[in-house]
Amino acid sequence: MALFKKTKIEKENLQSGLEKTKESIFKKLSRAVAGKSKVGDDFLDDLEEILISSDVGVDTTVKIIERLEKRVAEDKFFGLQELNQILKEEITGLLSENEANDDEDYWAKSGDNPYVIMVVGVNGVGKTTTIGKLAWKFKNEGKKVVLGAADTFRAAAVEQLDIWANRIDVPIIKQTTGADPASVAFDTLKSAKANNADIVIIDTAGRLHNKINLMNELTKVKKVMQKIIPDAPHEILLVLDGSTGQNAFEQAKQFTKATEVNALAVTKLDGTAKGGVVIGISDQFKIPVKYIGVGEQKEDLQLFDKVEFVNSLFN
Repeated sequence: MALFKKTKIEKENLQSGLEKTKESIFKKLSRAVAGKSKVGDDFLDDLEEILISSDVGVDTTVKIIERLEKRVAEDKFFGLQELNQILKEEITGLLSENEANDDEDYWAKSGDNPYVIMVVGVNGVGKTTTIGKLAWKFKNEGKKVVLGAADTFRAAAVEQLDIWANRIDVPIIKQTTGADPASVAFDTLKSAKANNADIVIIDTAGRLHNKINLMNELTKVKKVMQKIIPDAPHEILLVLDGSTGQNAFEQAKQFTKATEVNALAVTKLDGTAKGGVVIGISDQFKIPVKYIGVGEQKEDLQLFDKVEFVNSLFN
């Protein structure tokens, strides 16, 4: 059974959450198409500018333009509707090259142990909120969830995660501010395994200090967890703020160098016209975008569906 099947309300929330990006793209596309009856170099230049201004990124934009050129090589006559359809197909194809695991494979890595997710990302991107929303979604699926407050650098981070744990009624393992993050992770996995939990979500320090320190800290946390569950963590989820555009690219670059990120969550897409960053990050880092945040409510953290996402932008 697939996880996190979207409800009608969630699909509507996706549409409204991406409205600023969609409106920005459509206005610019309409102006670019106006008065033209075929795809020419001037239009492709305009399209390139539109995609880059939506924070798709230069390299990914070039790929999309090249794909579009091949599609219209024989028939250069088009309308806005045909253009939208071509863009949807080509961008969906690009995203398909970096798909997340099928739901049937979701738990395969953990075997009889809890499935361990280690969450990384800088302060302010919505990391702790994403953990809370994700835990709520897993609990609603009937999963037994345990949270680990291993971001001990900031007292506020532990407090915020504790608030979420109480709000959604899931257990949390925590220590005092300044405690060893690896110790918190160890205690969390030990408790989760003893209590037959299904999911463990570990919060980690949200500061992006120099890469050597970051790498050492995260490596230590992983090694200590592996004393309890040898192949933990099964997922290293990097949370990025979609509203920061190109800055999100830089954060992704730093964290993927520091640790083995294998899943992405892009938050705050409802407050920005830079939703194209999802496309660029997925393409450039070859890491699947697994979750997107399109609002403040618990339901607004959604499992990323490439077809629904692209349709929401270009319908």
